[in-house]
Amino acid sequence: MDTLQNTATQNLQDITTLIFGHTAGHRAMIVYDERSPLSQILTQAYRSILPEATVIHFDQTEPDIIFSQFETLKPEDLVILIQSSSFRLSKFRIRLELFHRNLKVIEHPHLARIREEEYKTYVAALAYDPGYYRTIGPRLKEHIDQAQQIKIIGENAELLYDTPFLGAKLNIGDYSNMNNMGGQFPIGEVFTEPAFHTRSSGTVEIFAFGDASFSVDFPEKPFSAVIENGQLVSCPDAPRAFQEVLQNMSEKEEVVWVRELGFGLNRAMTREQHLTDIGAYERMCGVHLSLGSKHLQYKKPEFPNKGGFHVDVFLVTKRAEIDGVCVYEEGRYL
Repeated sequence: MDTLQNTATQNLQDITTLIFGHTAGHRAMIVYDERSPLSQILTQAYRSILPEATVIHFDQTEPDIIFSQFETLKPEDLVILIQSSSFRLSKFRIRLELFHRNLKVIEHPHLARIREEEYKTYVAALAYDPGYYRTIGPRLKEHIDQAQQIKIIGENAELLYDTPFLGAKLNIGDYSNMNNMGGQFPIGEVFTEPAFHTRSSGTVEIFAFGDASFSVDFPEKPFSAVIENGQLVSCPDAPRAFQEVLQNMSEKEEVVWVRELGFGLNRAMTREQHLTDIGAYERMCGVHLSLGSKHLQYKKPEFPNKGGFHVDVFLVTKRAEIDGVCVYEEGRYL
C-alpha cells in the first residue's frame, strides 16, 4: 500500500503542475469523503502535495458552508473533488458552478465502483506524459478532421465508415483552447462521430460494455455485432446481460444508433487491465463506440437532447485505418 500511495502522490503532483500549472500564488481546495479506500488514498496524496489547501470533509460539512467556501475562491484557483459516488448539493451542480466561476477543477468521481484489485490500475492511469498525450492526440484529431473513410479491423470483423466526421474532441490534459479548465480524471481520449450516420456498416467484436449500473461488464469471450447503415441490427452470440441492455434501449428507442467513435489513449488501461467504472475505463487504450441516440457533446436535431441512451462498447481492435493510413495497431498508436 505504501508503494501505491507513493505512486498516487507522484502522479497527482504531475497533474497539478504539468496540466494545471498550480503554484503557491493561487489557492487550492480539496473536497473529499472517506467512504472508499481509494478516496482515502487520493485524499492523503493531495494533502501531502498541497499542504496549504483548504480541506473539506463533504459528509461532515453543511452544504451552505461548502458553498460559502467556494465563494472565497478567485478565478484560476484549484478545486479537487474526491468522490466515492458523486457529490450533490441541492443548490447547484458542483462542477458546472465551479467552471462558471472560472475555477480549475480536478474531479475523481465514483471511486467506490473501483475494486480493490483495480486500485493499482486506477492509480497508474493517473500518470501524465505530456509528450505522449499532446503529440498523439492532436495528430489523431488532424487525421480524423480530414478523414473521408475510417476502418476498424478486429480479429474476424471489419467496420467501415464511408463518411467524413465531425470535429474530433480532445481529452488530453491540454485546456488552452477550451472554455473550462479541468474535468474528470483519469484522462486520455480523442472522440468524434460520423457526419452521416447511415454510412457505416460491417461487423465488430465486443469484449466489454457498459451496463445499466454504469459498470463495465466483461463477458467470458468477445461477441459479434452487425452494424448496417449506422444501426446495430443483430448480436447473434451476445450474452444475456448485453441482450438486456438492448432490450432496455428498444423499449424507448426504435433503433439502436451507433454514434460516438472513440479512440482511448490511456496506456494504463487495456483489454487485460480493467477498471469497473465506465467513466474511467472509456479512456482505455483502444477503440470504443457509443450506442443509442444520446450524446451530450454532439447535439443534432435528429437526436433528442434529453433522455435517450448512451452505452459504451469496447471493440477487439487489431488495426484502425484513417483514409488507408494505419493509426493504431496491436494495442498502440503509430
